[in-house]
Amino acid sequence: MRIRFFPILAHVLAIIAVAPLLWILISALKPAEDVFNFGWPSTWTLDNLQYVLLKIPMPRFMLNSAIVSVTVTVVALFFHSMAAYALARLRFPGRGIIFSGIMSTLLVSLPVILVPLFLVAKQLGLLDSYAGLIVPSIFHAFGIFLLRQYYLNIPRELEEAADLDGCGYWRRYWSVILPLSRPVLASLSVLFFLANWNAFLWPLTITRNPDLRVIQLGVSGMQGQYASAWNLILAAAVIAAIPTVVVFVAGQRRLVDAMKTTGLK
Repeated sequence: MRIRFFPILAHVLAIIAVAPLLWILISALKPAEDVFNFGWPSTWTLDNLQYVLLKIPMPRFMLNSAIVSVTVTVVALFFHSMAAYALARLRFPGRGIIFSGIMSTLLVSLPVILVPLFLVAKQLGLLDSYAGLIVPSIFHAFGIFLLRQYYLNIPRELEEAADLDGCGYWRRYWSVILPLSRPVLASLSVLFFLANWNAFLWPLTITRNPDLRVIQLGVSGMQGQYASAWNLILAAAVIAAIPTVVVFVAGQRRLVDAMKTTGLK
């Protein structure tokens, strides 16, 4: 009997990847004294989740993260789609140079530009505000790149037919290109939401007001105030992960389809 090596290896790697997540979930439902005991808890309890939701401003942290994530996602998709459409379908001098300049920003990570970005935000009066959390997070070259690749595969005959009907650039973009972009926009919305929900470094830099803390800062802050209460920290981590799991499960099919249509692997 022939044993298939790669399927077994894939299952082993999957178990290794999922095991820490299951441990966090189970530990969040244990009493404090059983957190570091291996195996099933002696009793299951929801007290940890209840304490985190009622005694700690976790709903406020989640609301702040939701406002930032949803706003950045909607605004970024709108502007990225317009930029990608111009770079993919319009002919103008310097188009290749502009696209290369945008793509070159992928080589620069956030820690490298953190100080100048903070100084610019300070000059613009964006410190300790939702605008400071949202505006610098809108631009991302990967979104423009993915949308441009998708638009290159749309048949030009559709735009030519719109031209015959008297449509200008804006009408072609709004009535023809944008409706055809729903699959890739859906996949990008998943990526943008997850990235901004899990953002930590920039919110830590730009905000000092406790009322503007996002969920990742809130969970991180618990490690100081509740350093010995790991059951509460794990419960907060579980609550913080719920929206990301829901969004990923809802959009994973669109995400895979978009990767296939844009030629990314």
